[in-house]
Amino acid sequence: MTQATDSPPSGEIGFVGLGVMGQPMALNLARAGIPLVVWNRTAERSEPLRAAGARVAESVDEVFARSRVVIVMLVDEAVTDAVLGRGGPAFGKLVAGRILVSTGSTAPEYARGLAADVLAAGGRFVEAPVSGSRKPAEAGELVAMLGGDPDTVEEVRPLLAPMCRETVHCGPAGSGVLMKLAVNLYLTTTIAALAEAVHFARRQGLDLETFRAVVDSGQLGSGITRVKVPMLAAHDFTVQAATSDAYASTLLIAEAARAAGIATPLLDLSSGLYGESVRLGNGRLDMSSVLTAIEARTDTAPEPPRTDTAPGPAGD
Repeated sequence: MTQATDSPPSGEIGFVGLGVMGQPMALNLARAGIPLVVWNRTAERSEPLRAAGARVAESVDEVFARSRVVIVMLVDEAVTDAVLGRGGPAFGKLVAGRILVSTGSTAPEYARGLAADVLAAGGRFVEAPVSGSRKPAEAGELVAMLGGDPDTVEEVRPLLAPMCRETVHCGPAGSGVLMKLAVNLYLTTTIAALAEAVHFARRQGLDLETFRAVVDSGQLGSGITRVKVPMLAAHDFTVQAATSDAYASTLLIAEAARAAGIATPLLDLSSGLYGESVRLGNGRLDMSSVLTAIEARTDTAPEPPRTDTAPGPAGD
């Protein structure tokens, strides 16, 4: 194992990736008074962090040079590898002596491999995928599912408090993302079912505000219904969690399920709908845009057979 050639400042925390989720997460850290140094591939996404008092780095190298702990929230595995220079000589120098906290959703095998590479370079690794979309991220009410060495997890856990309502240690590296996939299976199928229910209610001529009131008054009412039903009713697909990300998550879940010989019939149906929504051009809209795929199926369905037939001759 290689060792870091110099010790970074212990007071600053690094944050790389300021997208739909990363930006509000980092803002909560900055507003909590945590000295923060940030970097994002699209520079203008860093400006709200600058206004909140964070240092905006010129490069990802500067983030790691200044930080002992670096939180990474990037869109997928390929981007994470590219940003970190994984597979090349720069990677070891970047992560040696640092704790890398990966908050994105990845395949379990990827998380285990990244953890092994960080450890081999003389760093430490915690996976911390989060459950929740943009609004919980803005409110600091995410749930983090932690995977990694218990001592390192406990060292990192207090740093996550401004971003997360709960932090749950799920086991070694790979366990956190497996838990996230299980949660996302529930989430993606639930949103698809809710969209179908709203579609059914609308096409049956029901008042959607009354539908919302009934759902929220009963056992099915939740934070999801309170946010998503008004969006679905208004066709407001302002992104909270992107459709393309939801679709990618269904594919990750299916891949993990197939590898373990697990049947996922509801997931498979939902995945098809999210894929259709992406192909309709909704990839960067909210995942509730799955409604449009359901509407498209209705609009292209054949006319139902007539059931009203002329009366036959009277009986004896």
